[in-house]
Amino acid sequence: MSAGTPSTPNPGPEGATLHRRLGPFDGAAIVVSNVIGSGIFFVPMLVALAVSSGWAMLGVWAFGGLLAFAGAMAYAELATLRPHAGGEYVYLRDAFGPLAAFMTGWTSFVAGFSGAIAATSVGLAAFIGRFVPAAADTTPLLTVPLPLVPLVVSKQAIIAILAIVLLSFVHFHSNGRVVHNLLASAKVSLLLVFIAIGLGWGAGSFANIGVTHEVASPLTGWMGALVPVMFAYSGWNAAAYVAEEIKNPSRNVPLALALGTFGVVVIYLALNVLYLYAMPINEIGGLLGKGTLTDVVAERLFGNAAGNLLAVFTVFSMSASISAMVLAGPRVYFAMARDHVFLESAARVHPTHRTPILAITVQAVWASFLVLCGNLSQLVSYTGFAVVLFAGVAVMALFVLRQREPGAERPYKALGYPFAPGFFIIASAGAIIAEAMRVPETTAAGLAVIAAGVPVYFVFAARKKGR
Repeated sequence: MSAGTPSTPNPGPEGATLHRRLGPFDGAAIVVSNVIGSGIFFVPMLVALAVSSGWAMLGVWAFGGLLAFAGAMAYAELATLRPHAGGEYVYLRDAFGPLAAFMTGWTSFVAGFSGAIAATSVGLAAFIGRFVPAAADTTPLLTVPLPLVPLVVSKQAIIAILAIVLLSFVHFHSNGRVVHNLLASAKVSLLLVFIAIGLGWGAGSFANIGVTHEVASPLTGWMGALVPVMFAYSGWNAAAYVAEEIKNPSRNVPLALALGTFGVVVIYLALNVLYLYAMPINEIGGLLGKGTLTDVVAERLFGNAAGNLLAVFTVFSMSASISAMVLAGPRVYFAMARDHVFLESAARVHPTHRTPILAITVQAVWASFLVLCGNLSQLVSYTGFAVVLFAGVAVMALFVLRQREPGAERPYKALGYPFAPGFFIIASAGAIIAEAMRVPETTAAGLAVIAAGVPVYFVFAARKKGR
């Protein structure tokens, strides 16, 4: 398919297609679970070191939220123009061609979803270990000496893989959305309870928000703080990956993206208010590298007894995050396989459950492999900037498709076009440049991982041409 040719989904190898069964709240739950992960529990420490006051800290999070919302509304137009599975894979394919699209899909598979699932599952096992110590035991039970990458089996790795397998099995079935919604609801409910009780009865002070401290450059620091905040908000586009399964996508995809993103912004701002209520900004920044922010905040607000309660919340939170990624990621590989640039069997849809069962399986296998590799969790840090990179390029696709297809039916048009999506692109470019300057070696490694997909693409392309 050439760039600019509108896409029409083809059925999988056996003729079954995905089924539109998701509503706007299902989509919003995917967004919330995908965004709210570990970032909100350590990024505030980075922000606190960079800005001069609690008000400035809240301002960075509010501004980052506006950027995320601008991006979400741009995706809403793209997703209603192309209401298919795959998210930015589809948008990049139709705006910039199949190679650009493959790069985002390749990165999603190698690290973006699979690597994040592996890392989060290991973290989940570690938190379960607070109640069942064996779950956090990293003592090797078996080592498979593969060349370059030995596979290490430990009790922690087994628990992590069990979590991946269990949630993948749940999403094989059409009722996987019910389980995910329950996990997402528990995650949000526990967060809101933590915030409400902390602000209502915790031993803190709102005066902490006005406390200031010295920073090298308030303006530069504020801009630098925006970079990790944008990374913490990444995932606001999750509902776009399942657009082909959302009922009445013209209405419900924009609604899901808007509700999910707005909900995340409100929760993030409330959490930062809670952090500042518990301690002033200089103390938050001083925790970096010395402890877990939420543990210290809970101890300040409620005393030592809060630790186990917070661990229970973290188990639900991580489970919901894994569930969201297990749900969203396979839709990308499914779309690639349907275009014959991935394992073709990944385009197979279960005839009864109408889910991309083999795409889910492939992701589960690769994520489990990454768990056993251990050190390959670095893939997540290597390609973290790619989340912002490809989101920015996808929003650029909005401008390309507006120009190329001026007469196409657009059930929803991006809020604030062209200024809001244009500013999102500029901010994304700035975040990527800042990240490259901060950690050039890691960024170079990430670019190498992305570039490794080029020869893989040409292998698939040659097979496709020879069909």
